[in-house]
Formats: sequence, C-alpha cells, structure tokens
Amino acid sequence: MSPTNSPRRPPFGRRALRVVMIATASLLVIAAVSAIGSSAVSASEKAAIMPYGTTVRLAEGDVNVVRTGGAGPTMVLLSGYGTAAPAIDLAPLIRELDEYDVIVIEGFGYGYSDLDVAGRSIENITSEIHQVLDKLNVSTPVILVGHSVGGLYARYYANQYPGEVSAIIGIDPMAATTSSLERGTPSVVDGLVNTLGLMRVASTLVPDLIQPPGTAFTADERRRIAAMTNWNYGNPSVSDEWSQIAANSTKANLRPFPSDLPVLEMLSSDSVDTIPGWLAHHEAELATVSSHRLEVLEGTHYLHWTQSPAIARMIAEFLATTLDR
Repeated sequence: MSPTNSPRRPPFGRRALRVVMIATASLLVIAAVSAIGSSAVSASEKAAIMPYGTTVRLAEGDVNVVRTGGAGPTMVLLSGYGTAAPAIDLAPLIRELDEYDVIVIEGFGYGYSDLDVAGRSIENITSEIHQVLDKLNVSTPVILVGHSVGGLYARYYANQYPGEVSAIIGIDPMAATTSSLERGTPSVVDGLVNTLGLMRVASTLVPDLIQPPGTAFTADERRRIAAMTNWNYGNPSVSDEWSQIAANSTKANLRPFPSDLPVLEMLSSDSVDTIPGWLAHHEAELATVSSHRLEVLEGTHYLHWTQSPAIARMIAEFLATTLDR
C-alpha cells in the first residue's frame, strides 16, 4: 500500500485528550462510588452506635454535653481543634478525674453537636460555653481544662467572665500570638475529603492514622473514634473555626491571664522539641501569674492519650495547694 493510501493516525494531542477524559471519568466514578459507599456505611454506623451525652439547646443549635456528676468541684473540659468526639478522646483523663464533677462540652462541629453552625469566633465560642453552663445550672467558679486551642478559649473565657473561673489547666495549650490575618479561608480540601469519603478509605487502610496509641481506650471507644472521625471530619463548623483561628489567637493575646488566677500548664515533650519557642512562649505568658506551674511531660501533643494518670495527679496536687478545698 502506498504511503498516500495508508490510514491517517489521529494527532497525538487528540489521543492524549481522550486518555485524560477517560481517566477523569474513571476518577469521577470512583469518587462517586466512594462517596455513596461512605454515606451508606455512616448511616449504618449511626443506627448501630448509641449516642452519648445530653443535648443542651441554644439559639444557634444543639450542643452535646457529657457530665459525670462527681462530688468534687466542677471541672469543664475543652478539647483541641478538630477532635471528632471530645468526650471519647478525653475518656482516659475523665476516668482519672472521678472525684470531680467533670463536664465535657462538645462545641458546634464536635461530637454529637450540630455540625453546620457558622460564626466560630472566640467571642461566640466562649459565650456558648457560658450559656451551656448556665442552662446546666452549674455553680461557679469552675475549673477550666483546655487541650490545645481549648486552652486559648479557657484563657479568653476567664477574662470575659471574671470570678466564674477558679483555675485554668492547660494540656499542651495553644499559645496566643498576634496575627494580621483577620479571617482565613475555610478548608475546602477537608470538606471534599469528607464528602468523597476519602477519610474513611485512608483510615481503613491505615487505622493508626486516627487511632490513639497506647492501651488507655476501650474497644468500644476505639470503634466510636473511628466512626465519628469519618462522620465529622471537615464539617462546616470546624472549617469555619479554622478560618478564624488566627484572629481568635490575636484576640486572646490582647487579654493576658488574670494575674490572680492559678494556672497549671503541662506541655508535651514533642511540642517543646519540635516547635521553636514553644516552651519560652508559655513561660512568658505565665510570668505575670502569681500562682502558676509549668511542666513538660513525655509524649505527643495529645498528652491525655498516654499520660492521663500523671496529668490527673498534677492537677490534684496543684489545686490542693492553690484552692480552698
């Protein structure tokens, strides 16, 4: 056959475009299957797993609260940013604090609370904590225990409601800094990961991605952690909170710890070793507090996963020397 009669080949660009279109279509199908499958599994899990806690209704939505009702002083636990199920995440520490009336407030975007409430400013978050305690008829003052960003909220709360807090306990708390950023961008990526069920795929393939180390959690708690991480990851409330973290930190930084308020902070060795200035910054924040204690414990940012007995002992010792019991 002569060259002039041979069939013409499609241009390379057209073939490449076909390959891209086929690959894109395949990815869309896989994403759709993942999203539908994850949604179905989540529905099945929610039907099988009994919710915990009680609901406190605010004007903005429903907040889930867990309360132990111990005979001792009231201690309010505030989780770190993005913790899918705070009352479960903090369970090892709650068990060690059995002498106190422990209250875990799962703010909007967390646990079994509403997940689509905007306005996650530090003013709104602390106001909602105050409203919940008021609706629970909690006698003040209370002891605030904040992990990570929860420590930032505890500090702001103590300034906002003077006389209603007897002490602040920080578990590797976020240090307050000043930023020029008033509002960031909500995380679109996290929302897509949640919608497409990619977190479920990742956590199924690599369970340690979301499961705490150590032996402090029960099998049921680990089951809940896995399920609720997949339910709650990247939800609108948490995404909005992330967009305001810089501004919230700036607002907290404008209001130092009250000098007469006892403050105990326990930092993780991992944070001290890997975050420049982590220890020095916390030391500076506590310099004007007349009654304070700063300790470094071996472990990661989530100290309560592995160090709850030590944390509880330090809390008891600190409160015994600073508060009238």
